[in-house]
Amino acid sequence: MELLWLLILMLAIGAFAGIAAGLLGVGGGIILVPAYYYAFESMGYQGDSLMQICVATSLATIIVTSVRSVLSHHKKGAVDWEILRGWAPGIAIGAALGVLLASGLKSQTLMLVFGFLGIVVGLYMAFGRQEWRLGSVMPTGAGRALFSPVIGFLSVLMGIGGGSFGVPLMSLYGRPIHKAVATAAGFGVIIAVPSTIGFLLSGWGDPSAPPFTFGRVNLPAFAITVSMTLLTAPLGVKLAHRMDPKPLKRIFAGFIIIMALNMLRKGLLA
Repeated sequence: MELLWLLILMLAIGAFAGIAAGLLGVGGGIILVPAYYYAFESMGYQGDSLMQICVATSLATIIVTSVRSVLSHHKKGAVDWEILRGWAPGIAIGAALGVLLASGLKSQTLMLVFGFLGIVVGLYMAFGRQEWRLGSVMPTGAGRALFSPVIGFLSVLMGIGGGSFGVPLMSLYGRPIHKAVATAAGFGVIIAVPSTIGFLLSGWGDPSAPPFTFGRVNLPAFAITVSMTLLTAPLGVKLAHRMDPKPLKRIFAGFIIIMALNMLRKGLLA
């Protein structure tokens, strides 16, 4: 019964994350991490490592979805490989540092981090403007050396891909939105691969972990989520062509802020 309940919860979570990703162009991690946490918590799992498991499992799913997204965007010539190659080393370093820090943090701390950054992401989604600019070209040199590790580091702490930070950054530096979304999918691969490996190598033998958790990655949640997102993301894309995405994006931003505030509340009360 426990595994059946886990199956039902993960099917629903994966379906919703896939539709949201296709409809609004957002990564699934911003949904998956709190959804995993509430699902596992409702099944009675607690402990200092639960948030780590949610973050790690979300990052594992991002490997599959980001690779698929990059390949699809590449066929349309939308991926800016020059930016991706230049920013990849710094993002990977930041991701590795994020794993090292997250592995030693308690769930309470990770909830606070997710809650604060989730509010920032939600507010930008709700009120950000495409015409906002910090410059006309992407930073190089010291600017790139500063921004690229920060993207990887913060993304790992939240369990998300490169879209939530990469797309706004590229848009603020004048990259067209379709190229920003496509290139940020590549950021997601660079973030998710090393961080997932790191989480798979840590946390073995944790008695408080949900069943079939390898290191910090929960295999049933990973497999079911990936299967559902691959099925439902195309449905979200179809809906996006039939509906005005602007009000939906603001509604979704409000949803993210509410989830982030609740996570922040849980972290403060834990």
